Amino acid sequence: MSESMTDTMGLTHQYSTQVAADLETNLKEQERINGDIAALQQQLAALQHDHSVLVNIQQALAQSTKESTPSAETATVPAARQKTKSAPRSKQTARKTTAAQERTTARKSTAKSETKTSQPTLVELIRQHLTEQDEPRSAAEISTALGQAHPQRDIKTKVVRVTLEGLVARSQAQRTKQGSSVYYTAPEAETTPPAEAQPEDSAS
Repeated sequence: MSESMTDTMGLTHQYSTQVAADLETNLKEQERINGDIAALQQQLAALQHDHSVLVNIQQALAQSTKESTPSAETATVPAARQKTKSAPRSKQTARKTTAAQERTTARKSTAKSETKTSQPTLVELIRQHLTEQDEPRSAAEISTALGQAHPQRDIKTKVVRVTLEGLVARSQAQRTKQGSSVYYTAPEAETTPPAEAQPEDSAS
């Protein structure tokens, strides 16, 4: 009777250990997928923002074209009506001024769009920051450093941590634990430059 109870307790312990391992694997997989989703959502938000800017520019250019076309037609009207030259000229000047303002607005919008689209993504900023560090950094330290380097961007620690987990899942970053703290570094392949060409040059 005691042997059967011992066997039962052994099986229970074995199953408990297996379930705990499966739970840990499940949580890690959830973290990886959440990191991928967050990175994709950020890229989608950037594309949607660029789309809205481009639509506004297109509308401004279309309106500018409509404004400039009537001004060319009204320029011939005062020639047939010499008694009312002053009024058409003032209207034509107003239309030209409006068209010039529309072109200036379109140029400014285009410059703003180019500036925003040329900004690197959060993933690129984090990867560049990791490659510049000589020692592991936590998500909070990386978030603080990026926030100081790019004050115009709203960089939150939670988003940085999720993005870092996504980079770890894609082998674009490495994660280490020191006690209860988690630190991140750049992959070894990127931090150690190849140095195999020097022996050949010295031998030659």
